Amino acid sequence: METAKRRTMSSIVAKLSSVSEQIRAAALAELRLISKQDPDSRLIIADAGAIPYLAETLYSSSHSSQENAAATLLNISITSREPLMSSRGLLDALSHALRHHDTTTSPAAVQSSAATIYSLLIAEESYRPIIGSKRDIIFSLVHIIRYPSSHPRSIKDALKALFAIALYPMNRSTMISLGAIPALFSLIVKDSRCGIVEDATAVMAQVAGCEESEDGMRRVSGANVLADLLDPCTGSTLRIKENAVGALLNLARCGGDEARSEVASAVASGADEGAMEGIVYVAENGSVKGRKKAIDLLKLVNGGDSRFDYLINEVNPNSLSI
Repeated sequence: METAKRRTMSSIVAKLSSVSEQIRAAALAELRLISKQDPDSRLIIADAGAIPYLAETLYSSSHSSQENAAATLLNISITSREPLMSSRGLLDALSHALRHHDTTTSPAAVQSSAATIYSLLIAEESYRPIIGSKRDIIFSLVHIIRYPSSHPRSIKDALKALFAIALYPMNRSTMISLGAIPALFSLIVKDSRCGIVEDATAVMAQVAGCEESEDGMRRVSGANVLADLLDPCTGSTLRIKENAVGALLNLARCGGDEARSEVASAVASGADEGAMEGIVYVAENGSVKGRKKAIDLLKLVNGGDSRFDYLINEVNPNSLSI
């Protein structure tokens, strides 16, 4: 059975080198469908030598070919990451697709390319410094979330890829140098789509965890914006509030004394103590990680206010371990 499947995959992959554009297009469509419906076929497709052809197709002017190639790469990345990362030119091809998101790459191919970056990174920590060293990939992802005509799905997939990149601490300063902070806060402030704001704040919570974040956050009044998200009057979801708490906590911890003072001031200056109310809400109702971060933030900003002692002193820290 497997031998027959391998022969079938080899036959289809061989068509990717055909001089006929029609034959190549049909093979791409077939590989996309097979890789979606049959997870066991993905490694076989890679072993048959498809990845270089799929990567090359991302440079094609045909939107349908781009989309089928990018979707197939995404499907392969879900279960067979190593063959992708070991294929020369793959990251350059993904970068090309992302870089031309506003010109020659179709939105669907942009989305699959960004999702492939996320898929490669989210489960394989060893790939994070490798992809993080590709500044053109980070720049392109930042440009996607900043570009006013980007499709909402493209923005969401770019945000997920940026989140995965930011999980490696050494990548965060690169993201900041390439304009991630103003791009993220532009979404947070101006975008009314809840899912996008949630994802943008999740990325910001990671990016804030480096020393360079303090200057970038100050330039966009970041601490104040995050504090406003905690105010019940803004209608932010619990996930947004948790992300805001995480970002403020990381900023206070990593930005030095000045950043810590800015965070405390932003929380204290919120109208009717709305920001503090939001932190308490997360401490009482958030996820395990969210509650721990909210309590840690309370310890930094409460200024000795005894009203919150029941949270700071009575919660069992072992029950909130990460």
